[in-house]
Amino acid sequence: MTLTVTDLSVTRGALPVLSGVSFAIVPGEALILRGPNGIGKTTLLRTVAGLQPAYAGSIAGAEDQIAYAAHADGLKPTLSTRENLKFWAQIFGVKDVTHRVSEALADFDLETLADRPAANLSAGQKRRLGLARLGVTGRPIWIMDEPTVSLDTSSVQRFAEVVQNHLQSGGSAMIATHIDLGLSGTELDLTSYKTAPQQLDDFDGAFL
Repeated sequence: MTLTVTDLSVTRGALPVLSGVSFAIVPGEALILRGPNGIGKTTLLRTVAGLQPAYAGSIAGAEDQIAYAAHADGLKPTLSTRENLKFWAQIFGVKDVTHRVSEALADFDLETLADRPAANLSAGQKRRLGLARLGVTGRPIWIMDEPTVSLDTSSVQRFAEVVQNHLQSGGSAMIATHIDLGLSGTELDLTSYKTAPQQLDDFDGAFL
């Protein structure tokens, strides 16, 4: 399914940050978001993922299709690596839980850590587990916010391979990242969509 965003405007803290954003992501391709820190990449991702409402514009093709990986890894520290993946697979209602969990463990080199509590994982291992959650959701559209943070070079390469395999199997991805992952798709620089700062009138300014 194609994810289509048309003339989207998004806000952060009730203030507009991006406006007029339009793009389409077809199955088999990735959209890489570029732009300086603070421009609104996270806000745009959260809006497309349905975690906050859009100020204006439309999003089509996202209904029950998106799995979102944010800065937080979304792990339960008392559960093991395997149990965390099983938990998320069940949350998303997939049927082949055991198979999907086994694949995710292998994809992210977590098999030897399968029975270790998440609380005892290193930062890089937690990040790999957090990303492995995507593979157990059964969702075709992966939305990721700076997914390679805390990953070493080999883990970044492994992650890129997992995403490329996802694309080749008909999935799609939307990723905010500063590095080149070598994925099939296009780049979107958000600089031109940045909303001009609101001008304060004399009344507002008197209270700042």
